[in-house]
Amino acid sequence: MSVQVLSSSTDEQLIVAYAQRGDERAIRTLVERHQDRVYGFLLGMVKDPSTADDLFQETFLRVLKALQGQRASYTQQGRFLGWVLRIARNAALDHLRTRKRWQDVEAHSDQDGIGYWDQLTDDAPLVDQEMDQEDQRTWLRGAIDKLPPEQREVLLLRHEAELTFREIAALTDVSINTALGRMRYALLNLKKLMPADAAGLRA
Repeated sequence: MSVQVLSSSTDEQLIVAYAQRGDERAIRTLVERHQDRVYGFLLGMVKDPSTADDLFQETFLRVLKALQGQRASYTQQGRFLGWVLRIARNAALDHLRTRKRWQDVEAHSDQDGIGYWDQLTDDAPLVDQEMDQEDQRTWLRGAIDKLPPEQREVLLLRHEAELTFREIAALTDVSINTALGRMRYALLNLKKLMPADAAGLRA
């Protein structure tokens, strides 16, 4: 399989090439295709580049082991990125729990009703999109770090990994309303954290 064919192949085709034919280039293409989103999510979770690097490597070692063992473990989970992010999330939570930095938060029900959230589309803009590109990343990283864990997680999955809310709900084992509610509170908290001079940064 040529490099050009590899780059245009779907995730599923690359998995077959690796799992059935042992094509190392296929798994390398998969890693390169998704590494930014997976690493971005891990970095936001653990807040340390060195630890994020270690967890990134651990994540894809687990992925390789699973694919070598039984490809069914992937096909039963859905699309590749969501499956990898579930592995990355578990690795990050294991790390945080070991250091007693993660506190499980009881899922709260959505108080605004299903009708309101049904009107919120998956491509709804995040608060950082209102800020100047040059300054938004520095501010956003610091602000996200101050969010409660469950709000930070859903924001990272939406912003860094670009998952839909349905995928986030499935990944974190909560209802879609709970995932949407956590995003709502995350955005409200980000607005509260927005510096006084941020008004001049808005588009």
